[in-house]
Formats: sequence, structure tokens, C-alpha cells
Amino acid sequence: MKETWSFERCVSVINGEIELLKRISATQEAVRQTVMKREWTDFDEKSREINRLGGEFALLEEERTLLFSALSNGSGSFQATQEQASNTEKTSFYTLILELPSEERKELSRLYRELKVETFKMRALNETFLAYVNEAKILAASYLEVVCPARGGKLYTRKGRRVSQDLKSIVFNNRF
Repeated sequence: MKETWSFERCVSVINGEIELLKRISATQEAVRQTVMKREWTDFDEKSREINRLGGEFALLEEERTLLFSALSNGSGSFQATQEQASNTEKTSFYTLILELPSEERKELSRLYRELKVETFKMRALNETFLAYVNEAKILAASYLEVVCPARGGKLYTRKGRRVSQDLKSIVFNNRF
């Protein structure tokens, strides 16, 4: 697939990425709230929504890479292939836009900074959330170890088969 450089298309793609990041962040916040409140009814639905939005974001990211590889081509035709796009990923964004007119360069720089800020915000929130989930897993595993020391850290199904200790879904049977 070949892509031709277009400033307007590039602005549209980066704006689309920014909006998708905001939507992903909002959905992830909803997931965080459901986990914190232990309300699991919407968890799967929200997870599917995040995956769908992530797929859309990946497509826009690929398109943006192709657009900038067309810009870096420099041959005057401003067309790029997938092969050239992989080489462009190694080149700095600011190096790629040096040849653009001043107004276009300023607008793309502003949008790129906003995209990076949204990405960093989401990364920070995700790392905090993952730390919380990991602590909860450790706490649950420790609790099970103290309550049932004879188990030796093993989990079993109700039919007596051993299962992994990932603690994705665990139910206590209090009947003895």
C-alpha cells in the first residue's frame, strides 16, 4: 500500500489518535472504577471496548507512520511503502518535519506534543492501576496461603484438578 503526503490528512490522523486516546483513557477509568468497587458486570464489556479502540488506534498509528515515511522519502513524489515506513520509525519526528513550511511545522509539533502528553498520562494511570491489581493478587495469594497452609500454594477446581495461580477468577466454597 502506498501513501501520499498530505498535511491535512496528517492533522486528521493525529487528531483522531488524540481523540481515541482520550476515549481509551475514559474507558480505562471506567474499568478501574469497576475493579475498585468490585462490580464485575460491565468489566468484560469495557475490556472489549478498550480492545476495539486499541485496534482503531493501531490502524491510525500505521497510517501516520506511512504518511511520515512519504514525507521522509524526499523524492518529490512523497509516496511511501510499508518498507519505507519501518525505516521512518527510527527517524525523529522533528527531523521529519524540518522541511515543512513554518505554519505546518508548528501545527504538527503542537499536535504531536498533545499526542505524547495523552500517551504519557495514560501510561502513568495504567502503571498505577497495574500496581494496584498486582498488590491485590499478592494479597489474595498470601491470604490463601495463611488460611489454607496445607494447600502449599496450589489452587484446585471444584472437581479437584489443579489450576494456574493467576487468580483471574476465584470463588471460595465455604461449605465443609
